[in-house]
Amino acid sequence: MINVSRSKSTPRPISLGLALVAAVIWGQAAHAATCPRKDALGTSRILSVDAATTPRVGLKSFPQTLPLEDHEVVLTFDDGPWPATTPKVLAALARECVHATFFLIGKPASEHPELVRRIAAEGHTVGTHSWTHPILSQIKPEDAVDQIDHGISAVEMALHGTATTTPSTPFFRFPGFASTPATLDLLQSRGIVVFGADLWASDWNPMTPAEELKLLTGRLTEAGNRGIILLHDPQKHTADMVPAFLQYLKDNHYHVVHLVPAAAGPKPEVKPEVKPGPKADAAPAKATP
Repeated sequence: MINVSRSKSTPRPISLGLALVAAVIWGQAAHAATCPRKDALGTSRILSVDAATTPRVGLKSFPQTLPLEDHEVVLTFDDGPWPATTPKVLAALARECVHATFFLIGKPASEHPELVRRIAAEGHTVGTHSWTHPILSQIKPEDAVDQIDHGISAVEMALHGTATTTPSTPFFRFPGFASTPATLDLLQSRGIVVFGADLWASDWNPMTPAEELKLLTGRLTEAGNRGIILLHDPQKHTADMVPAFLQYLKDNHYHVVHLVPAAAGPKPEVKPEVKPGPKADAAPAKATP
């Protein structure tokens, strides 16, 4: 992984076909632009993630996670795009000049390609999350592979107009974190990083935005004030909660780290952080609306 020096960053429009390529370029050099709001939370630094050295991360599922420093967090959103709520999340992130990673489901991505392109054009990283969000460990192995590939192809078509099973951003998260040894080995062989999470808000359960904020901030403290955070942008209470959570991060001196894929070519060896993970609560079987 390559760390880039901290700076306040601002989302900038980029061409549709080069949206994710630009994200990789950002991972190789510090941002020159500054956030127009001087009091914004901002994106503190960029961390490039290499499947060769970090094939899977997230203490809820794996023994290792990203090498985040104290009070550093990575924001990730699953199950979008969802027209009723994803734009509200994007607006909250843009106001605070924060970049996140969105793990998109292929079917809604194919139905709302303009929203997929908006996510990328605003500087966020776009990963994939299967075609229709089944529990891949509970279906036939060949069907699981098809779910992975169909999801990748749909997102690539939405972003670049080309159906391919080689993702522009090789980041994948299993629905319900339900991987198998075979699918993990397959994704590693294809150079695709598998993301778990270090903490989540259990936002697949009914709750108010205030209840979710309290739960999430408490878990962040329990996790040692750092980690990969999982949220779901199709959930209305999450979309309503995000502005308050970003304010909490700012008020409590947190730093947001933006993830991008490592550029092609030789990489220095960097060991991921390995530590005992917290006891996981039950992952969602399906969190899509």
